[in-house]
Amino acid sequence: MKRWMGMPLAGLLALTACVTINVYFPAAEAKAAAKQFVEKVIGDDAQPVPAKPPADGGGGMAGLGFPHFDPLMLVGIAPAYAQDASHFKLDTPVIQTIEARIDARFDGQLRAGFESGALGFTRDGLVQVRDAGKLQLKDRVAINQAVADDNRDRKAMYREAAVANGHPEWESEVRDIFAKQWIEAARKGWWYQDASGGWKQK
Repeated sequence: MKRWMGMPLAGLLALTACVTINVYFPAAEAKAAAKQFVEKVIGDDAQPVPAKPPADGGGGMAGLGFPHFDPLMLVGIAPAYAQDASHFKLDTPVIQTIEARIDARFDGQLRAGFESGALGFTRDGLVQVRDAGKLQLKDRVAINQAVADDNRDRKAMYREAAVANGHPEWESEVRDIFAKQWIEAARKGWWYQDASGGWKQK
């Protein structure tokens, strides 16, 4: 009898020793941050994205710092949240330095290539020379170098964004989010790749 009475207590103690880890990619926050970054590079019409209020209006468990109430907390199982979804960081010194280079290069060398149709946004968040024939012969070497430099910075930025948010393994998700934002922000007449890699014009 005593042996059976001890079982529920042992089970409860085992449960309280567990920790539920909820690690997820905050896609909505990343998209908002990427949109601001991209519009800052492509144009000056970016609008600030208002912060989302807590789901419960600021009270309840969310107001105490928990993203949401977990019933397991009643038995002492504390959820461990690896990412605060209220903000996706793109404001580190490293990322700001990369952004400044991308911004200056876009206005100084690449924008004209997009306007002429020589350049396009790829489906993986990079820039590609789509039609070299639309570049003047004297500019081809410089534009090809600018594209290579820009792609190196873009890859570094996607990697640094994942690292800055505490999850280097999110690099591919960050790149996908940015790829969609570059294409979405492309101006009328600019070229971009669709999901299958084919070129389309806005």
